[in-house]
Amino acid sequence: MIRFLHGADFHLDSAFGALPPGQAAARRRESRELALRLADYVKEHGIDLVLLAGDLFDSASPFRETGEQLAAALGQMRARVFISPGNHDWYGPGSPWETVDWPENVYVFKENRLTAVEVPERNLVIHGAAFSGPEQPESLLAGFTAPADGKCHIGLLHGELDGAEARYGPIRREEAAASGLCYLALGHVHKRTAPLTLGRTVCAWPGCPEGRGFDELGEKGFYEGTISDGGEVSLTFVPFARHRYEVLEVDVTGKEPRAAVEAALPPETAGDLYRILLTGETGEGGAGAAAIQEALADRFYALEVRDRTRMAEDLWRRAEEDSLRGLFLRELRQRRKQAETEAERAEIDLAARFGLAALDHRDLG
Repeated sequence: MIRFLHGADFHLDSAFGALPPGQAAARRRESRELALRLADYVKEHGIDLVLLAGDLFDSASPFRETGEQLAAALGQMRARVFISPGNHDWYGPGSPWETVDWPENVYVFKENRLTAVEVPERNLVIHGAAFSGPEQPESLLAGFTAPADGKCHIGLLHGELDGAEARYGPIRREEAAASGLCYLALGHVHKRTAPLTLGRTVCAWPGCPEGRGFDELGEKGFYEGTISDGGEVSLTFVPFARHRYEVLEVDVTGKEPRAAVEAALPPETAGDLYRILLTGETGEGGAGAAAIQEALADRFYALEVRDRTRMAEDLWRRAEEDSLRGLFLRELRQRRKQAETEAERAEIDLAARFGLAALDHRDLG
């Protein structure tokens, strides 16, 4: 039996530009430590084989120190390591795949076509390829079929299945089904996918091991798997991220907004980055998003609170008053009825709140 680890899309040297400078620098340091943590995991869990499916760097020209740190960490693994560069960290002149001194246990695929590496002590063959530029419009799996030689054949590629556009290593289902591979280890898709069996080939994307923004939500990590002597593949997802990005929507209708938020929060959030969206109906003053954010900020690694509430319907009823307030509300109510999108209606609600506050000499902050 072979025990393997399948990871991808580390995106080392990502800027984390949405965070304050101190936190962004801390996250970059933590991302460089990812491979060291993986090395410890590999040693502790008896992993034989490590498959890394591209975009380990965020660009083809990362800091040299980042490449050297990754090489040192991979060298600590008591396992064979195979890497297929992707569209962000494509193989080319001056890339870290060419300039860094990679340890003996690490093999980097360098050609823009499938090539094979034998692992005779495991009766195993790894087939992989590299992006040679930021785009790869042709399938690197096209026309490939592993020989029926009694060996376990594994594919390692950066690409997407049935992608909307053929720019990043498109793979077709029929190609995977005809490949004869025991396992196809894939990268590029940052959201983990459940294992998919095409023909007799098991395919999977582990997603990225750390989220970098609110488009990469939830638990992140890698796949740990086994391949039996008969070629059967079993996969287990291993959560490994130090920080998670989460979006929480809280309806505050008829509630005190801060209390509603606190009631909706899970118990442990100190290491997470949260975006809380306040929804429902509120009074003229809104939900007090800024005050909630200030009050709860130290419960999170980072927090932003956004007010997406709408003005309560009974406030619009005051548009019938024979007053400046009524005239103001009638004008905005008519514009609101004519608005075509929810975003336009939200802007009108906000204008109403600030206008009413100005009429009443109140400060909304």
